[in-house]
Amino acid sequence: MINMTRHFFLYSLLWLMCVFLAGCGDAGSALEAPGSASGTSAGRNNEPQVLVPSADGLTVASSDITSIDASHTDQGYVMVRCSEEIDNIRLQILSPDDVTYTYFMTSTDSYETFPLTAGDGSYMVCVYENIAEDKYALILSQDLDVTLENEFLPFLYPNQYVNFSPDDKTVQKAAELARDCETDLDVIRNVFYYVVENITYDYDLAENVEYGYLPDNTRTLESKAGICFDFASLMTAMLRSQKIPTRLDVGYAGDAYHAWLSTYTPETGWIENIIRFDGSSWTLMDPTFASQTDGKEDVVGDGSSYLVKYVY
Repeated sequence: MINMTRHFFLYSLLWLMCVFLAGCGDAGSALEAPGSASGTSAGRNNEPQVLVPSADGLTVASSDITSIDASHTDQGYVMVRCSEEIDNIRLQILSPDDVTYTYFMTSTDSYETFPLTAGDGSYMVCVYENIAEDKYALILSQDLDVTLENEFLPFLYPNQYVNFSPDDKTVQKAAELARDCETDLDVIRNVFYYVVENITYDYDLAENVEYGYLPDNTRTLESKAGICFDFASLMTAMLRSQKIPTRLDVGYAGDAYHAWLSTYTPETGWIENIIRFDGSSWTLMDPTFASQTDGKEDVVGDGSSYLVKYVY
């Protein structure tokens, strides 16, 4: 997805979780619903918890070739499917913060999950068919008035970009890495170091990646290679399966289109800016990327070079 040096990837991962979600500093009590897995004197419950999206047909809009199931918007997702060849079908979700998310539909006659990451408010879901070159026709739309049961739920469920299921190798590996952990930070540390030390950057894929590329976390684990989208999706899926709210952030780091992640613990809230792990805590630092690239560029700095466009 993004063509950049391996150093940039590793340091971007090392200094991940760079955007702070304002207003959540005292939100620890809200995490008593799914997502509460903080360390206690009795230790941490390290059993996986995979929240499985469901299209129950309670609230459905449909056309001849597509359906939008909004039965569980309170859980932070909507599900969409197409009933015929879908190479030319696109989905758009306009969120209450006026950000428009565009997706490719990738499967025929099965529902895919798409997150509602802007919180409570009014969303519009639109399905378009490509009819000629860059021209699209609207074939279905639905307005959604969303009130989340828990503000962290969109960042715990799987979705098209962070795809995992209870029996996946991704979930099994996360459980293995979390087995002896006492706190969420222990889990974050173990998952982080596993990804950094075992997954390598795929330069060939970065050079030839196609528009609409989707991460496949099982493929990334098995091949031990990927681009930044794969790095971020894999770590996000692992942490979500361990009940740790995690956002996949996509935007710019300097001039590079990039993917990274943010994560939450009740003790820290959403960790802000650029951080490092010193073995016991996450701390703010002000590194200069120039020291790692022979002075060629400085894209990390104090975090101000990061610009989030989309949250998944």
